[in-house]
Amino acid sequence: MHFVDIKNDIAFRKIFGNENKKIILISFLNAVMKLKGKDVIEDVEILNPYQLPIIKNLKASIIDVKARDKKGKTYIIEMQVAEPDGLDKRLLYYASKDYSQQIESGEYYTELKPVIFIGIFDFKFTEGKKYRSHHSVCDVEDGERVIKDMDFYFIELPKFTKPLEELVEVTDKWIFFIKEAENLDVVPANVDDEGLKAAYQDANKHSWTKEELEAYDYAAMREQDERGKVELAEKRTKMDVAKKMKNKGLSPQDISEFTGLSEAEIEDL
Repeated sequence: MHFVDIKNDIAFRKIFGNENKKIILISFLNAVMKLKGKDVIEDVEILNPYQLPIIKNLKASIIDVKARDKKGKTYIIEMQVAEPDGLDKRLLYYASKDYSQQIESGEYYTELKPVIFIGIFDFKFTEGKKYRSHHSVCDVEDGERVIKDMDFYFIELPKFTKPLEELVEVTDKWIFFIKEAENLDVVPANVDDEGLKAAYQDANKHSWTKEELEAYDYAAMREQDERGKVELAEKRTKMDVAKKMKNKGLSPQDISEFTGLSEAEIEDL
């Protein structure tokens, strides 16, 4: 077997936005939020189901899947491979927009249903060590929740370091799948959740059409281009800082330690 990179735009939408295999998304949601008993999600309506895009018209966009359960709760599942400026504010705006658009002017506020945002980040976003965190509006002193209609779950992939043999909870098995599937040759033996099994099946490149693989490869190239732009911008910023430090008489060793540039690069400035 050869699995796709789940973080790829096309792969993410194909696997989690598949109307014919909603068991995948349902399993993922229950696992990430660790739902039990009466809170378990049994069915969802995918609001933006996967459709193979026309490659020449494929543009960079937010990678997300939206769904609604039988109780009217909306779930936004988003994949981010690089941290954009103002991400914290955009997440709040994005979730709030979905929340407010549920009703028209003059309708009762009681008709509003909860919105849950799940962010999967291929970078460190929070200061803590936890790779899965749950954020909500609450009293900062005693934790009381009065405003209950908006929750944020963050999965920070760089913080997840558990090896395959230590995976016990289905939550960890899902995170491992998203982070490591592309590096595997077979479905791990400890995968016993039906939704996760289906996800591995859909991630198998041999089950993809030629058109889907072409779109997948194009999305990968576009992602690499975007990463290159970010890296170039960061490099230029470091060079500008290094120039100022060098003009103030700091040694190449000190500048290198501060900026991360090599002493050879600093000497060439």
